[in-house]
Amino acid sequence: MTFELETATHPENLKRIAIEPVSRVEGHGKVTILLDEDHKVHQVRLHIVEFRGFEKFIQGRPYWEVPVMVQRLCGICPVSHHLAASKALDMVVGAKLTPTAEKLRRLMHAGQILQSHALHFFHLSSPDLIFGFGSAVAERNVVGIAAAYPEVAKKGVLLRKFGQEVIRHTAGKRVHGTGSVPGGVNKALTLEERDLLLKDIYQMVVWGREAVQMIRGLFEKNLAEYNAFGRFRSHSMSLVRADGALDLYHGGLRARDADGKLIFDHFNYEHYWEVISEDVKPWSYMKFPFMKSLGPDEGWYRVGPLARVTNCDFIPTPLADREREIFLAYDAGRVSGATLGYHWARMIEMLHAAETIKDLLHDEDILGTDLMARGERAQRGVGVIEAPRGTLIHHYRVNEDDQVVRANLIVSTTHNNQAMNEAIRQVAKQYLDGKKITEGLLNHIEVAIRCFDPCLSCATHALGRMPLEVSLEDAEGKLLDRMVKDEHGVCSE
Repeated sequence: MTFELETATHPENLKRIAIEPVSRVEGHGKVTILLDEDHKVHQVRLHIVEFRGFEKFIQGRPYWEVPVMVQRLCGICPVSHHLAASKALDMVVGAKLTPTAEKLRRLMHAGQILQSHALHFFHLSSPDLIFGFGSAVAERNVVGIAAAYPEVAKKGVLLRKFGQEVIRHTAGKRVHGTGSVPGGVNKALTLEERDLLLKDIYQMVVWGREAVQMIRGLFEKNLAEYNAFGRFRSHSMSLVRADGALDLYHGGLRARDADGKLIFDHFNYEHYWEVISEDVKPWSYMKFPFMKSLGPDEGWYRVGPLARVTNCDFIPTPLADREREIFLAYDAGRVSGATLGYHWARMIEMLHAAETIKDLLHDEDILGTDLMARGERAQRGVGVIEAPRGTLIHHYRVNEDDQVVRANLIVSTTHNNQAMNEAIRQVAKQYLDGKKITEGLLNHIEVAIRCFDPCLSCATHALGRMPLEVSLEDAEGKLLDRMVKDEHGVCSE
């Protein structure tokens, strides 16, 4: 299960390709590929070369500031950090949430899932999927989608807009709201706000179903390529409800091995460190989590939509659950193990989020005004939630003066660190011949990374036209080949 390939007999003879920086993600990262004289790939690594430091500068702050502070990690999924921190600090204040408070948080989170999944699929991934991984860079972007398929682009924009409106009405603002606090929420949903959201939610459900059908159609047209692209075997982990259902807000931790057998199930995340540990590598600032029972070499895993949809026993909304059954059975089940299957699973979750919003808006508790709870004070709190990208862990210790003295955050992309390395290794083996570098090849590698929707600085989704330079050198440092992509996406040698 290790993502390193093999150790070269004569490492001094290896050639090195460096992709720096990786484009269309927020944060600084690079990819290095080592090839031997026969152009066989020996090693592929995704390096995260920036340092954020959130775990340190949270220390010393009063605990009630944390849910607002930590969401600055991300401008696209701030709700996930907002809620994970709130859940952790619910433990600190000893709160058992009121029904209204929990349902308002769930509504906020469903809006987050809907808007984030819509943004990633329609704006960032659909150009690759619709036009082809190696298509002309001038058209392979969201502007190209809007020109060629205006209805697709329009639905993507409006789906995301609706999700943001759900967040605005529950958190106070579309981005970096303040609605969730330790012990509950500080904003009720009014009847007018509820009715405004109800007016459009049925259309969102329809468009969610169409999005699932769209990605299914793309798999039907490209089945062999999609199934093989960046494919690898992996353990998986996610939250599940007590009855085994998909639950994006709360539950116990479930992990399966690459054959689908349970490693642990319904594990209480308040003690996550008993089953998960973190390794470090000298070439990356991002940690490498692993399951302790299997060790760092064999215990790595993946999280996110693909892990969640395949890990749960069912989805508790009917339309999404039916789509899940189709997904799991498609091509004798092989699609559910494909790296590009992340996109299909992501759209199933987007449909589930729309159905969840509809159900919550019809729940009588959603208009309640009993918003806060308190209990026996504690000094430690752990909050776990399923962010759009995967399992998100916030862990805090608070002293008697109400100051945070320790913080540990394991974000979704960190869980996926080694899985992303494995995906790009497989793509490099499939498409890199070691002789001629093309823009299309570079994009194949980036397509594999984008399947995971990574937050390299936990602020992903940037459309960023970042410059990229790739050089191929021999063991003596002699330049064999070079290609540069400028900030406009134009490639030159």
